Amino acid sequence: MRVRLTPKAARNAIGGTVADAQGIPALKATVTAPPEGGKANKMLIGMVAKSWRLSKTSISVKSGASHRQKTLLVEGDTEMLMKKLNDWMESLGGER
Repeated sequence: MRVRLTPKAARNAIGGTVADAQGIPALKATVTAPPEGGKANKMLIGMVAKSWRLSKTSISVKSGASHRQKTLLVEGDTEMLMKKLNDWMESLGGER
C-alpha cells in the first residue's frame, strides 16, 4: 500500500489520495509525530492497524522509511485484507 506521509502535522489523519510524479496514487496521511527515530512511521502503522483492526506487527514499512513516499507491507490473509482495504477506502470516500 502506497502512502504519502506528512509528519509534524496539526492532527493525525488518513484520508484522500494524491498522485506522485509518475501519476501513481497513494493515500494521504498526516501525523503529529516528528520524523525522527521512526516516530512518524510508528504512528502511521498504529493508525492503519487501528483502522483495519489488525495487529501493529502485521504492518511494516517496506520502502521509504526516511521519505514521505512510503510503501507499507500488510501481512495476512489476502482475501480478508482486500475486503478491509475496500471497506476502508469506501469509508474514506475513495474509489475501490
